[in-house]
Amino acid sequence: MKTAPILTTFLLFLWACNAQTGQEQHPYTNALVNESSPYLLQHAHNPVNWNPWGPAALEQAKKEDKLLIISIGYAACHWCHVMEEESFEDTTIARIMNEHFVAIKVDREERPDVDDVYMTACQMASEGSCGWPLNAFALPDGRPVWAGTYFPKGKWKNILEYFTQLYQEDRQKLEDYAGRLTEGIQLSGRPRPVTEEALFSEEVLAGVVEAFLSSIDFKKGGRQGAPKFPAPNNYEFLLQHHHLTGNKRALEAVTVTLDNIASGGIYDHLGGGFARYSTDAEWKAPHFEKMLYDNAQLVSLYSKAYLVTQKERYREVALETLKFVERELTSPEGGFYSSLDADSEGEEGKFYTWQKTEIDSILADERQSAVFCDYYQVKKGGNWEKTNILYPGNDTDKILTEYNLKPDELQQLLSQARQKLFEARSQRIRPRLDDKILTSWNALMLQGYLDAYRAFAEPAFLDRALKSGQFLLDKVLREDNRLDRNYKDGQSSINGFLDDYAFTIHAFISLYENTFDEQWLQRAESLAQYALTHFLDEESGLFFYTSNLDPPLIARKMETEDNVIPASNSAMARALHRLGTLLYNKDYLETATYMLQSMAPRFTATAQPQYFSNWCGLYADLAFPYYEIAIVGPDYETLRDGLMARYLPNAVLLGGMDEGELELLKGKLQEGETFIYVCKQNVCKLPVQSVEEALGQMGG
Repeated sequence: MKTAPILTTFLLFLWACNAQTGQEQHPYTNALVNESSPYLLQHAHNPVNWNPWGPAALEQAKKEDKLLIISIGYAACHWCHVMEEESFEDTTIARIMNEHFVAIKVDREERPDVDDVYMTACQMASEGSCGWPLNAFALPDGRPVWAGTYFPKGKWKNILEYFTQLYQEDRQKLEDYAGRLTEGIQLSGRPRPVTEEALFSEEVLAGVVEAFLSSIDFKKGGRQGAPKFPAPNNYEFLLQHHHLTGNKRALEAVTVTLDNIASGGIYDHLGGGFARYSTDAEWKAPHFEKMLYDNAQLVSLYSKAYLVTQKERYREVALETLKFVERELTSPEGGFYSSLDADSEGEEGKFYTWQKTEIDSILADERQSAVFCDYYQVKKGGNWEKTNILYPGNDTDKILTEYNLKPDELQQLLSQARQKLFEARSQRIRPRLDDKILTSWNALMLQGYLDAYRAFAEPAFLDRALKSGQFLLDKVLREDNRLDRNYKDGQSSINGFLDDYAFTIHAFISLYENTFDEQWLQRAESLAQYALTHFLDEESGLFFYTSNLDPPLIARKMETEDNVIPASNSAMARALHRLGTLLYNKDYLETATYMLQSMAPRFTATAQPQYFSNWCGLYADLAFPYYEIAIVGPDYETLRDGLMARYLPNAVLLGGMDEGELELLKGKLQEGETFIYVCKQNVCKLPVQSVEEALGQMGG
């Protein structure tokens, strides 16, 4: 009886100490606690004994004679969270995993090379039913035996028990599985050798475009069916082809897609920015995660489409998206964060969706709320899973008539209502931020700012792009011109991959075109030389995704198919073509041409060329005239800015006050005058002194 007060005092003392240190107490902690990735840190206090990817985990598996479980995901992944809560936080499941397996967690955005190997294994072993979380079973040496995606707890437990038993009773079966899968992974994606030089023709490309257009939903935009992904590079290519040929159907495919995306639920009508994809065929119900790479590429696409169409809505969307990026994805140092989660408070989309009663209460004005709810199709019982996604309807004229409003009055009312709701939404519990800064995605965002600067002539966009470029130089570029992949908490880490080089080269070339500051071109060339030294496969003429300095995986893969982001090989080929044109470097041009010749048979004879859209863009660069536009003299900025305000996908710009160091500028300065030289392969037409004359020499 007398010990109770002493025990109570001791417990209170412990509580006070913990409270003073501010450290949250966890019943479980694993090896992920020392990682920087927000996704890995989310799993650092699971009862599963997770390890980060690396030689230590593989050595442990060999030493303990256990199968590997390689579980791959990313911070904004909804089903990754679901599987964690159902299985990886369950002590019964954790006991099975810890006893019979060595478990590895991988952030696919940090280690896309690891993800590619085991995603390929999944596609081969599971007949294409793959996604994230990706869960692969592998022998202790890393060779996969099987892989799948999300599994409910009961099914996951059965799978664990199946592989435990199989490893104990029939290892040869697993060895056979591993041998076949590994051989398939090593062969996948490898191009066929070029047997003869192919000519690139406008007629062949026209046939590819028709195959493209046959898959377009000309009513709702995007590809036919569901789900719908924005896939910006598809429409970049179609916009380019329209410019080169006047193909109206190609432009229609672009505009119907951009119009519908901008009016769908996939677009955040209060705060700007895009969700990753739409789960339905009408862009209505998004998967609510917001990724930097989508928003970067869509800013570029809407900016370019504005130059072609002058549609004010495209300008609004680009500017609103950049405000979102500035507000929610920009670090104080000038880098860009990776993503925002789909979930908040454990519920997908909760931050972005509304009950009608909430809107009525916040807007207060009954008429304003009625108009807003009619316009954005808000229902009392909800328009999606008993809640409301904001997306405009098609019958604006009916609203104007019913509420006796003029168009400008309607827009003013809606703008005021959106601002009130945005401010109210800002008080909600926010989705989690993945604050790692990835080099390749930052380069895409840098390019987005430059494309917006060209379209809208807003100096702040160029300033932001320059700050981003300097961030990459200061934080992830090493003295030997090697790039790191990741930057977080003041440290850069993980040796860069091919996309880090390709997109950064592309962005630095664009910085040169927008400033005529030759340091950016010099930086781009240094990165290209590094990539050629450490990534090029001499046999195929294409580039490996990983450097020859990296510890080898079971397969050294090549990324050749364009997806939601262009393939690193197509991006590198286009970067080398642009760089070779500006520097008059025939080796770069020949490398890009050879790469295209390797890939052209795969997309000129397929019914699904959308998986090669960036290659198609390079094909167009080589099949149609491609110009060097040199601007030299004291008024170069005015003429350059006039040309930049036009959509010119088939040209590079170079120049300055004087001839600088570039071969293509030699002999072009004429004292006291500013001239534009329109050239092809360093053969120039007569110099002119106006933008319109130069465009006329290009046939447009």
